[in-house]
Amino acid sequence: MLKDYEFWFLVGSQTLYGPEVLDTVARRAAEMADKMNASGLLPCKLVYKTTVKSNQEIAETVREANYDPKCAGIITWCHTFSPSKMWINGFVDLQKPYCHLATQYNREIPNEEIDMDFMNLNQAAHGDREHGFIAARLRMPRKVIAGYWEDEDVQMRLGSWMRAAVGVMFSRSLKVMRFGDNMREVAVTEGDKVEVQIKLGWQVNTWPVGKLVETMDKVTDEEIDALMGCYCQQYDMATDDLETVRYQAREEIAMKKMLDAEGCKAFSNTFQDLYGMRQLPGLASQHLMAQGYGYGGEGDWKVAAMTAILKAMSEGQTGGTAFMEDYTYNLNPDATYSLGAHMLEVCPSVAAERPRIEVHPLGIGDREAPARLVFEGHAGKAIVVSLVDMGGRLRLIVQDIEAVKPILPMPNLPVARVMWRALPNLTTGVECWITAGGAHHTVLSYDVTAEQMKDWARMMGIEYVHIGEDTTVEKLEEQLFLNDLAWKLR
Repeated sequence: MLKDYEFWFLVGSQTLYGPEVLDTVARRAAEMADKMNASGLLPCKLVYKTTVKSNQEIAETVREANYDPKCAGIITWCHTFSPSKMWINGFVDLQKPYCHLATQYNREIPNEEIDMDFMNLNQAAHGDREHGFIAARLRMPRKVIAGYWEDEDVQMRLGSWMRAAVGVMFSRSLKVMRFGDNMREVAVTEGDKVEVQIKLGWQVNTWPVGKLVETMDKVTDEEIDALMGCYCQQYDMATDDLETVRYQAREEIAMKKMLDAEGCKAFSNTFQDLYGMRQLPGLASQHLMAQGYGYGGEGDWKVAAMTAILKAMSEGQTGGTAFMEDYTYNLNPDATYSLGAHMLEVCPSVAAERPRIEVHPLGIGDREAPARLVFEGHAGKAIVVSLVDMGGRLRLIVQDIEAVKPILPMPNLPVARVMWRALPNLTTGVECWITAGGAHHTVLSYDVTAEQMKDWARMMGIEYVHIGEDTTVEKLEEQLFLNDLAWKLR
C-alpha cells in the first residue's frame, strides 16, 4: 500500500532572479528528489513536481494535489527567496498533509565561490523563514524538518512523517465492519460515529451476525483445506482437534469475504452476540490481523480502526502491531510489569517465536472451546495507543513501553501474551493513563513511534497526549487542564 502513494516536492522561488536561476533551481530540486529516493530511506516516492513562482501556480498545484488519489502530501522547500504571501490561497485550500523541509542544496558555505550571485541563488535560510511565518500565521498543521537533505537522519525523519501521512490517507477512506453491536454497558466501546467520520474519515456500520452465519454456510471444504494449509505453514498445530480448527477457518473465510466485498479493513465483534455461531472467532481474528486487518473486541470499533491504521503506517516493518489489553500487573517492587493479553485475539505479528494453534475452553460466551494462537511477545521498545471520545472532541493517548520476555512461564494461561514495563514506571504510568482517560483496549506497536502518532493526530486535528520517560502526574494534569481550555475555544 505504501508504494501506491507519492509525495509532491514543491520548491518555492520567484521570477525576480531570471530564467537561468530558475533552471538551476529546477535541476537541483529534481536531483535532490532522485537521490533521496535512491537512498532507500523513504517508504514512498518523492516526486519533484514543480518550482512554483506565483499565486496562481501554487493554487493550481495545490488543487491538483487535493484531487490526486496517489498524492499523500506535499513537501515544500524554498531554494531562493519565495515571497510567501503568494502561498496563502494555496495553503488555505490544501487538504493533504504538509511538511516543510528546511534545508539547502549545498552542505557548507563555499569560501571562494560565495558572492552576490551565489547569495541570490542560495537563499534557503531567508526563504524558509518567510515560508514558515505564513504557515504559522495560517495556523496550519505541519511538520518542520530542518537539516541537510542528504543526511540519513533527515531522510529518516522525512520517511517517518511519510508513514504518518499515509496513515491519514488510509484513515480518510477506512471502513469498519461491526458484526453485531458492542458488549453491553462497556463505556469506552461507545462513541460518536458521526464525529469520527467528520474528523477521521471512518465509515463505521453494522452487519448482522446472521449475515455472517449465512456466508459461513456457503464456505466450501476446498476453501477450508486451502486455509488449513496456510495455518500449517505459518503455525505449529498443537492440537488433535482439527475440526475445531477447521471451524475457525470457516469463520475467517466468511469474515474476509464480507470485509473485502464492502471494502472494510477493520472489524469488531463481541462474545455477547454470537447467534448461530459455534465459536467466538479466535484464530480467525488473529490470522486476519496478521494480514493487515484491524480488530476490536467487545465491539470496540475505535481500537479496530486504530489497529488497521497503525498496521498501514508500519507496512514493511517487522516489529509487529496488535490489538491489546492490559490484563494484570506484577507489583513486586523489583519487577513491576504489565501483562497484556486478550481472551483470544492478539496478532501473531508480535510473536517472539512460531505461534502454536491450541484449543481450550473460553469460559464466557456460552459456546464451544475455540482454537487460538498461543505465543509470547518479543522484547523491545514499543508504544500503546488509545483513542477515546471525550464528548465534543477525540483524544489520542500514547504511552511509551519497554516489552520484555515474560518473567513467568504461566503454563495454564492459554492465550497470547506480552509483558512490558510502562514508562516512566508502572504506577506513575497507570496513574497518568487513568487520569487521561485511556481505555482498557489499546493498539500495541513495536514499529510506529510516539512522534509518528503525534504527527498523525496533528494532521487529523485531534488532541494528543503522550506519557513517556519524563511524564509526571502533576505535569500531565496541567497539560490536560490547558488542553481543556484550548479545545473549548476551538
